[in-house]
Amino acid sequence: MIRGTTRLDPVGSESSTERGREWAATMSGFPHEDVTLAHQVDVVAPVRVGQRRDRALREELMDEFLAPGATRPTPSGRRAREESPDPVRTCFERDRDRILHSASFRRLAGKTQVFIFPEDHQRTRLTHALEVAQVATSVARATGLNVDLAEAIALGHDCGHGPGGHASEDALAPFVPGGYNHAVWGADVALVDLNLCEETLDGIRNHSWSRPTPMTPEGEVVSWADRIAYVCHDFEDAVTADIVGPDDLPASVRERCGTRRSQQLGAFITALSETIATRGLIAMDRETASALSEFRAFNYERIYLREESRSQAASVIGMLRALVEHLSTREDLLPATTDDPLHAAVAYVAGMTDRFACRSAVTLLDWPIDQLPRGIDR
Repeated sequence: MIRGTTRLDPVGSESSTERGREWAATMSGFPHEDVTLAHQVDVVAPVRVGQRRDRALREELMDEFLAPGATRPTPSGRRAREESPDPVRTCFERDRDRILHSASFRRLAGKTQVFIFPEDHQRTRLTHALEVAQVATSVARATGLNVDLAEAIALGHDCGHGPGGHASEDALAPFVPGGYNHAVWGADVALVDLNLCEETLDGIRNHSWSRPTPMTPEGEVVSWADRIAYVCHDFEDAVTADIVGPDDLPASVRERCGTRRSQQLGAFITALSETIATRGLIAMDRETASALSEFRAFNYERIYLREESRSQAASVIGMLRALVEHLSTREDLLPATTDDPLHAAVAYVAGMTDRFACRSAVTLLDWPIDQLPRGIDR
């Protein structure tokens, strides 16, 4: 046994550590009057807080606070399968919670943002979604839009991504009528069982700039937030990996938004919020938007399309296509039986994390180890 570690003994046994005994002592909480508290009452008395505000009252207050064009939770919140309203949460708060607890969202932790098999401090699809939510809620809160709807769309916007980044869309496209689009797949397949509101699904389905305009201003905010977040954090990850340097950014971008992520996010969030507030449109002033566009073009040239990225994409495409072709003929390996084994195979492969896809290729296809996608540290 390594010195300083704690044995996994049953709670309360004689060999438990002092820390373990202290933890076990809190099992039932602490009685106070006719209730139970999480912490023992010492010198400071428990704080008395206000009365519960149910959903209907909160929606009334929200209606007064929100901007005229913001999306109200009522009469919004249309679902494919009708549900009774929650007594406490608004419809968009329920959507946010469902996405947060979904398997599709959790699996984003194992999916590529830019670098496959990321190092400890590099982004994954999960951390990207969280950063998009931060940008989107900051803008929504500052401009009187529905923060809960913006957060729900942001958290769910990439749940349709397959393993290996955007290369998975090219890999899966031949098997899906009209091609594979992660935004559409996320709304119509990956998250469909959650019975989300129409407004949430529309924002997820149309968050990409190549898609139709979202039906809500909150959906449009997420479209901007997605681009702002990934341009800034992908650059920061590339700097950390010594692929580019801060001074490599074009001078016009450095002058407009700086070289550090905090400066860049601040410049873009402020510009977007101020334009919305002054013009009433979900838009950014042309000078800052031009800097964002130039920043994104720089990332494409120096990060996304560099030789190592293209090689990684080619490996991902070959591996995922082979997995789909194999699994579509082996329904016994799919999670559930279906009338369309090809669609089921695509859904199964699209839901895989990077490492599970690689393990599956090796296990099921005898895929050569040296032909697997390679991380930056391999």
